[in-house]
Amino acid sequence: MSRLLSRRDRRPAAPSAEQLKDAVGGLIAAIDAGGEQLPAAEVEAARKVLRKASERLELVGDHTIVALAGATGSGKSSTFNRLVGSAVSTVGMLRPTTTTISSAVWGDDPANELLDWVGSANRHRVSRERAERSGVGSDLDGLVLLDLPDVDSHRVAHRAEADRVLALADVFVWVTDPQKYADGILHEDYLRRLRTHEAVTLVVLNQADRLAPEEAEACSDHLHRLLVEDGLPNAEVLLVSARTGQGLDDLRGALAGAVRAATASRVRLVGDLYQAAADLRAHVGDGEASVSVEPDEALVSGLARTAGVPVVLDGVERDYRTRAAAHTGWPLTRWLRSARPDPLRRFRLDQTVLGGGSRAGRGKQTAQDQEIGAVLARSSLPEATPAARAAVATLMRRLGTKASQGLPPLWADAVETAAGPNEKDLGDALDQAIVGTPLRERNPFWWYVAGALHWLMLLCAVGGLLWLMLLWAMSAAMLPLPHTPTYSGVPVPTGMFLGGLLGGLLITLLCLPLVRAGARRRRRVIESRLDRAIREVAKNRLLAPQSEILGRHRRVRENLDRVLATRA
Repeated sequence: MSRLLSRRDRRPAAPSAEQLKDAVGGLIAAIDAGGEQLPAAEVEAARKVLRKASERLELVGDHTIVALAGATGSGKSSTFNRLVGSAVSTVGMLRPTTTTISSAVWGDDPANELLDWVGSANRHRVSRERAERSGVGSDLDGLVLLDLPDVDSHRVAHRAEADRVLALADVFVWVTDPQKYADGILHEDYLRRLRTHEAVTLVVLNQADRLAPEEAEACSDHLHRLLVEDGLPNAEVLLVSARTGQGLDDLRGALAGAVRAATASRVRLVGDLYQAAADLRAHVGDGEASVSVEPDEALVSGLARTAGVPVVLDGVERDYRTRAAAHTGWPLTRWLRSARPDPLRRFRLDQTVLGGGSRAGRGKQTAQDQEIGAVLARSSLPEATPAARAAVATLMRRLGTKASQGLPPLWADAVETAAGPNEKDLGDALDQAIVGTPLRERNPFWWYVAGALHWLMLLCAVGGLLWLMLLWAMSAAMLPLPHTPTYSGVPVPTGMFLGGLLGGLLITLLCLPLVRAGARRRRRVIESRLDRAIREVAKNRLLAPQSEILGRHRRVRENLDRVLATRA
């Protein structure tokens, strides 16, 4: 880019407009993904950089903003006047005299909008014709040169104004002198903090005419060593004398090169973006732990015990047997079965049938009614034992510790918090999972077959009994008895009566193993169904929040690395 950007083999190439745009997008994406897990101060500083980048890109045009900055008495304003070719800026030797920003614009475009953005009230325009006549640099068209208040001013307002404008400049020209070039304010408060802007930094050692050549060379070498310590090993040092004009041609050539390249603004902005990304990157880990999207068996089992799933499964098995007996048992004794308490009703789970909702009124409820019912529905399952709660808490702590490995404190705390939600909220979610799980299915077809056979046997026995009672009554009344048919020597009425009773008993005995097998099968089906429901709670309430935070951390890391790679 010129002597300002000399030693090209050591400095990164100027970023393209696409790279700058990519860096801006990466920083925005990182901030958006970081949320509360990025420090507020660094985020706000990054947002300021983004706002400045947006404003500067809108005003970029063909201008390059160069800020002359330095300490009191270093000859900053004198250098400014020599570059401009007239006494535009007030010169003082001991006390800070630059109270407002003086600006000089080379070319026909007055750059008023840009100077309004910078905040320069004292403006001077160096036209092409005037520059050619006075020899102050006819090849500087597009240069906006600013004379800043002294950075070591005892007036706080002056220094604050200088800092404000330095944040907006594209190129920094630091003017110092043999007496102040090692000053701590210059190096510690400014140069060291601007090490990411080395490509747009130039140091001018003024008053070189007061030194012998060997002394000037020694001062220049010492100043360069200090710059290396500041993290600016490639920053160029120019020996200049604003009084005699020594070295001013080199300074003009450096500025002309920066103007011709027209990339200083991008270099500066990328430096700002790099610094903001680096500050945020310090609060982001180098990777994320691998977290399974599926909960392990230990966690599911612990949550199931906490939610009372074993109690529910025992109730499901008893409920199946009770309802099977009510359908397949001896019809005359079924009313005794109905007097027994419903195993699921005692836990308020008797309405969770296949398809959800209660049988009564199912199909009449609106979607809103069903949603409200799901929110209000609660079971009456017994509370988990302290041992079960402690076991789940231990599992969640282990889960959070594993997922937060290698993360900075804010991210680790967020992951561990996500792995251990409020116990009441988790309990409500588990209870809702159970309440919302259908615990009954349609009755097996064989129940109805067995029930029909029972009624057939009952009718047979009742018919035989009535026949026998009629014969007994006729015998007691000494009425002639009709012929009673027999079958294999057994009177038909007696066979009907005894056969009906024995047939009913046989059907009951045959149904018992079927009922036990069906109850076990129903238990396994509901156990699988509840297992899926508990897994969904674990995924949605424990693993998904963790994965979401780790995913955000990954996006922040990748986007910040993308910004940092812009200057690689």
